[in-house]
Amino acid sequence: MPARPDFAEFYAATFARLTVQIHAFVGDHTDAQDLVQEAYCRAFARWSTVSAYDDPLAWVRRVAWNLAISRWRRLKLLRRRMHELAPTDVSGPSPVSVDLARALRHLPPNQRRAIVLHYLADMSVADIAAFTGAAEGSVKAWLHRGRAALTSLLHDGVEVTDV
Repeated sequence: MPARPDFAEFYAATFARLTVQIHAFVGDHTDAQDLVQEAYCRAFARWSTVSAYDDPLAWVRRVAWNLAISRWRRLKLLRRRMHELAPTDVSGPSPVSVDLARALRHLPPNQRRAIVLHYLADMSVADIAAFTGAAEGSVKAWLHRGRAALTSLLHDGVEVTDV
């Protein structure tokens, strides 16, 4: 009776080749790695059985392809459902929202994050402090400075352009 291959050796010898095949099918290397990794996890869980097969790679390959096809079908269904649910008359962004987005890009990251979390995510100062790991006083300062900077950028005639 031939010796069963060691899983680690099998994995190291076959992972790259199988990933290339799945990548060619799904079109994204990271997704291919995830799918192939899942197939190897399933093989590892059944390694005593899979390693006894004449060609363990054929089993892993079939699992990886089945996962990729299932993923493709789910995405196809999701796209169809999204298309059915999507409104057909979506208007573009207003000039005010475009100006605001551009102005926000000019703020330092801490101020921008505080403004977005407070006004768009409706988070309190305490919630923002907990989320960012900063003191509440720092969050209040970021909000104050961010509002002042936005007021200056949006209302004092300063033209806001893309950076």
